[in-house]
Amino acid sequence: MLSPSKPLNDSCVTTFEEFAHAADYSLMNSLIADPDATVDGDDHRVRQVFSGHYVPVTPTPLADPVYVAHSSALFEDLGLSDALAQNNDFRQVFSGDLSSVRKPMHQLGWATGYALSIYGTEYIQQCPFGTGNGYGDGRAISVFEGVFKGQRWEMQLKGGGPTPYCRGGDGRAVLRSSVREFLAQEHMHALGVPTSRSLTLYVSTSETVVRPWYSPESRSSNPDIAVSNPVAISTRVAPSFLRVGQLELFARRARSKAHPGALDELRMIVSHLIEREYRQDIDRGLAFVDQLVELARCFRGRLTALIANWLRVGYCQGNFNSDNCAAGGFTLDYGPFGFCELFDPSFQPWIGGGDHFAFFNQPVAAEANFHMFWTAVRPLLADHPEVLDRFDHVRRDFAAAMETELQAMWAAKLGLSTSNPALVTALLQLMAETKVDYTIFFRELSHLPDQASALNSSFYANPSQQLDQQWQAWLQRWRDHVGKDRDPAELSAQMKQVNPKYTWREWLIVPAYEQAMQGDYALVRELQNVLSHPYEEQSEEVEARYYRLKPEQFFNAGGVSHYSCSS
Repeated sequence: MLSPSKPLNDSCVTTFEEFAHAADYSLMNSLIADPDATVDGDDHRVRQVFSGHYVPVTPTPLADPVYVAHSSALFEDLGLSDALAQNNDFRQVFSGDLSSVRKPMHQLGWATGYALSIYGTEYIQQCPFGTGNGYGDGRAISVFEGVFKGQRWEMQLKGGGPTPYCRGGDGRAVLRSSVREFLAQEHMHALGVPTSRSLTLYVSTSETVVRPWYSPESRSSNPDIAVSNPVAISTRVAPSFLRVGQLELFARRARSKAHPGALDELRMIVSHLIEREYRQDIDRGLAFVDQLVELARCFRGRLTALIANWLRVGYCQGNFNSDNCAAGGFTLDYGPFGFCELFDPSFQPWIGGGDHFAFFNQPVAAEANFHMFWTAVRPLLADHPEVLDRFDHVRRDFAAAMETELQAMWAAKLGLSTSNPALVTALLQLMAETKVDYTIFFRELSHLPDQASALNSSFYANPSQQLDQQWQAWLQRWRDHVGKDRDPAELSAQMKQVNPKYTWREWLIVPAYEQAMQGDYALVRELQNVLSHPYEEQSEEVEARYYRLKPEQFFNAGGVSHYSCSS
């Protein structure tokens, strides 16, 4: 069970001292530290970690950090004053310097190990030792856990410096990738998609690193130049950062009997997952084995709903391995992600992702990750065959549960009261043939047009006469299904809460991080505001700038239409 905490009341937190008093480190208090870890957290060199749930480690402070942005929405959710983002003590902590904090805060952060599975296949090659004991949080360091307004949150630095899992890397994140993750997390939250959140973004004015990237107007698939980038730290926030890959790591150790306490460590991490992520959904009075069945049901429900939401808003994760799959069922790790503009079921922005992580293949990737979750938890039920059967039944029904969520999602996008797979299939075929902008099309459809020509603003090319006729026929068929007995204004408003007007368009993001690299953060903040209100009409000026088709010059452009994982 989690240790008692002192949750803050609903009054606004205005000082760093008040913030610090919310600290309550349940993970460090209830799980096992690596027995080989250093006492002072000076543990920044690559090494194997053989046991324990976490490694205590100090982050590496940014040199000369300055403020770029913070999320007012998250600050409000946590009950924090916006002024805290500019507070010296606050900035010091969330730019990586814990040296001055006082109790109840800790001067140590922590990093965790996890295993890697890709599409249901276990891998250890990415571990520098070939054992799986050196893979984990290479540059993500959690520095705070506490309770705000009755809810527990963990705060993790992305780019906080090297850990034992850094695999030879420098542990840093560049400003480009930090801006992308900072904006994307809050955009997804505003879209209503479960996600980790963005707290703050600070950048160093003197520290840089070199990363491979794309030259201006590059049409190369792979990065073709080396670029010097300012170093930044973004802080992401979530109820926990437990991943399916973490459960796998301890399950693999239990399976191989890596050490005498391996099965106990698996049991502890799964119990901690239930307490951190599912305490409102699972009765802790149940026998532990029955809790595991409920855990499988709850995680399946969250994961299938999440993937349906991804497809609803056009999001492609790009690299949906099990180590990038949050066991709490929310979006985590915004690396080579993208949002579909020109509709293409095989859309995949990451050059290393292949078709298996493409836009419309994400339900299958999710099932592969759920399978690894199921495989990891299963050893805890080995002595309970009757419970194991119920647990396995949850796994077998994943595809059916996924299909139910998808059909409900498509019905909502089309304003239908019941699902209609044939109507959806016909629409997706037309969209692919016509070269349609995914977001603009569904937003224009939300106006309930009578004529197909009203949808032309979402087309990248003029449709043929035959396609025009097919569109008109489909539109009439759709209007017959939405029903004439529903109030049009109400239906349109309902659809506009499902189909956003403003979406992530990489060609609009690139100038923001390029200007930020020169010390101008105005466009980052402008985008933050626009993307935080995706369903609203906003101003005519915003519409003219952000509600438009992707210009031709950005198709097949390196760093815009496709990119590497370099960050």
